[in-house]
Amino acid sequence: MRIIPAIDIIDGKCVRLTKGDYSTKKIYNENPVEVAKEFQDHGIEYLHVVDLDGAKASHIINYKTLEKIAGKTNLKIDFGGGLKSDEDLRIAFESGANQITGGSIAVKKPELFESWIRKYGSDQIILGADCKEEKIAVSGWQEESDLKVIPFIQNYQQKGVSYVICTDISKDGMLKGPSFDLYQRIIEQTVIPTKVEESQLGKDLSTVLNETNNIKLIASGGISTFDELPKLQELGCEGVIIGKAIYENRISLQELEKFIIDAN
Repeated sequence: MRIIPAIDIIDGKCVRLTKGDYSTKKIYNENPVEVAKEFQDHGIEYLHVVDLDGAKASHIINYKTLEKIAGKTNLKIDFGGGLKSDEDLRIAFESGANQITGGSIAVKKPELFESWIRKYGSDQIILGADCKEEKIAVSGWQEESDLKVIPFIQNYQQKGVSYVICTDISKDGMLKGPSFDLYQRIIEQTVIPTKVEESQLGKDLSTVLNETNNIKLIASGGISTFDELPKLQELGCEGVIIGKAIYENRISLQELEKFIIDAN
């Protein structure tokens, strides 16, 4: 399971929100590049960057910060927040993003989002399935739709999506634990039946699920203690995004470094 720290950006600064509420903004560092470098120094290879200004404005804004992080680290960056046009995507990729995450666009302009999947491929386009009470939320979580999260993911699974980030908004920033039950149901209900070879029978269930399920689920929201990480791994999550738990020193970078080393 990949460890993916989060850097959320407002005005070029590293911040965190609670439940996506902009009025709860807390600045943790004036320089996101310093934060990214510290992650890299502890063996972390991946980074989740969210342009919160862009999410509000519905177009990319903090691409210069993305460019600086990409230029001064070797981190593989997935970038989201306000990506609403082909031009936004071009800027994000040219600024150093390895992957982009589309959430609102997948709800409001599905044809455009599907065209991105076809053009860039499932390895570069991540579906953002952020939800509140299991209904998809859009526009920087300021709006709620009538779409239920699991059918939403299943629909895009049929259209070629492989990577899915699912954030339970009610958990985000609360440091009270992730939505284990929701993630288990997503994984169970997006498994494509595949004949399990005899050689696989000795493997644990999570390994078999990962190899037969083309949805790579990235858990996000509510991570509060290190002990939750092995549980998410056992469920079959492909990755986990960790934000406030790092910034509030609930999970140390040393613990994450050891987790990564042990996994390898």
